[in-house]
Amino acid sequence: MNAQKVLIIGVSGGSGSGKTTFARMLHESITTKLGPSTCAILSQDNYYIDQSARFTGDGSVNFDHPSAIDFPLLAEHLKQLKDGKTVNVPIYDFVTHTRSQVSNPFSALPVVILDGMLIFSQNVIVPLLDHAIFIDAPEQVRFDRRLTRDVRDRGRTPEGVKIQFESQVKPMHDQFIEPSKARATMVVSSLQRFDASIANVLNVILA
Repeated sequence: MNAQKVLIIGVSGGSGSGKTTFARMLHESITTKLGPSTCAILSQDNYYIDQSARFTGDGSVNFDHPSAIDFPLLAEHLKQLKDGKTVNVPIYDFVTHTRSQVSNPFSALPVVILDGMLIFSQNVIVPLLDHAIFIDAPEQVRFDRRLTRDVRDRGRTPEGVKIQFESQVKPMHDQFIEPSKARATMVVSSLQRFDASIANVLNVILA
């Protein structure tokens, strides 16, 4: 790996596919190999557009459509990171659906892992990725995981999660996310342990 270069690794897949787990495991493996200040995770979820004026209940805003994400800002931040600059990452509150007035500084470390379900569907993002890893998971697995997460972490009701999945999550997955798998440089099954795939990625980026 070129010490002068900021390497950006995209990790994508449907909601509940295990992409964030994979990203965290990859981050842990890289920092174990290279040191604690060599890698950080940047999340697509931080770049949601403020939806507080439109959100009136479950299903009122389609959070799974690309238009809900500020991809131009994310692309600009990736370019700045590649230039070695620090960027100010937005903070999004999933309970109030607001974007905070403050932001978190994010430094250009040697490896940046970009975690996001829609990132491979965006022409402004894909050319900025050095590697693109897609985590593949069956629909029922993705729904079960999303149900657990949204009820536990985001204050949602099981009924609301099911309605949103059927009316928005599944259609958006079929339209945008599943086709974007074709742009991946590696496809990983979430039904298998991630260890071997993590080792393969390490071999590639450390070469």
